[in-house]
Amino acid sequence: MSTHLACNQYPWITFFQRQGLDYSENLERVLSECVEAGIQGYEPIANSPDDFDSLAPLLDRHGLEMRSLYVNSIVHDPDRSAESIAGIIAIAEKAKEVCGTHIIVTNPSPLKWGDGNAKNDEQLRHQAQSLGKLGAQLADRGITLSYHIHAPEMSHSAREFHHMLLSNSPEHLTLCLDAHWIYRGAGNSNVALFDIIHLYGDRVSELHVRNSRNEIWTEEFGDGDINWADIVKALEDKGVTDPHIVLEQAVEKDSPNTMNGLEAHRLSVEYARQVF
Repeated sequence: MSTHLACNQYPWITFFQRQGLDYSENLERVLSECVEAGIQGYEPIANSPDDFDSLAPLLDRHGLEMRSLYVNSIVHDPDRSAESIAGIIAIAEKAKEVCGTHIIVTNPSPLKWGDGNAKNDEQLRHQAQSLGKLGAQLADRGITLSYHIHAPEMSHSAREFHHMLLSNSPEHLTLCLDAHWIYRGAGNSNVALFDIIHLYGDRVSELHVRNSRNEIWTEEFGDGDINWADIVKALEDKGVTDPHIVLEQAVEKDSPNTMNGLEAHRLSVEYARQVF
C-alpha cells in the first residue's frame, strides 16, 4: 500500500487568496481538488467541535480521511490555559467520534517574534505543564498530542521549543516536525534542523512538508534548500518509519506565481511519492 498523504488547509488558503478567492466559500472545490491531486487525507484548522457538523459529511463524500487536525492553543497564561485545554479536549472528542481523528497538532500561540515580548520563564514553565496535562488527557482518550512550532519558538536559543519537549514525556507530547519552520527560525540552517532531528527525532509523530529555493517557499514540494530524503533517512535511523505525512507547501509574498493550487498539489504529491 502506498504511503498515506494528507494536506493541511493552510496551503489552499494561500493559493486561493492569491487568486482573489475565499477559502471558506470554496471548501467543496478544495476537497475535490485534493482528491484530483492524489491526496488521501485532510488536516483542517479546527476552532470548535461544531466545525465537524459540516466538514465530516464533505470529507466522507470525497473519500478523504481526517487522521489529524490542527488547533491553536493559549497555554502560557494561567488565566486562560484551563479554558484552552477544555476547548481542545472537546474538539478532539468530537473529531475522533465523527472522523476517527487520532492526532491533535497544536501550536501554543507564540508572542510576536522580535517585539521584545517573548514568553518569560514563568510562562514557559506553565505552558510546559499545561501541554503535559493536555497530552495526558488526550492519551486517556486514545489520541496523540503533537507539538508544532513556527519560527518564533526558535529564537532566544530555541528556549521555548526545547523546554516544551524536555519537560514532558514522549507518551504525552510528541513532535510535529515542521522542518522548514525550524530551518527558517534557525536562520535558514540545515545544521540546526538536523541537530533537532538528532535530539528529538524519535518523538516525531507527524511531518509538515514544505520546501524553499533560495529561502523562498516554492509553489510545489520538490528539490530545494532542505534535502527531504536525508530527513527520511535521519528519522529511520531514529526508528521512525511511518509518521503521518501532511503536505503544507504554501505560497508567500515572493513565491513564484506560475500555477494554481491544484497544479501545485499534483506536483507535490508526485514528488512526495518518491521521497516517502
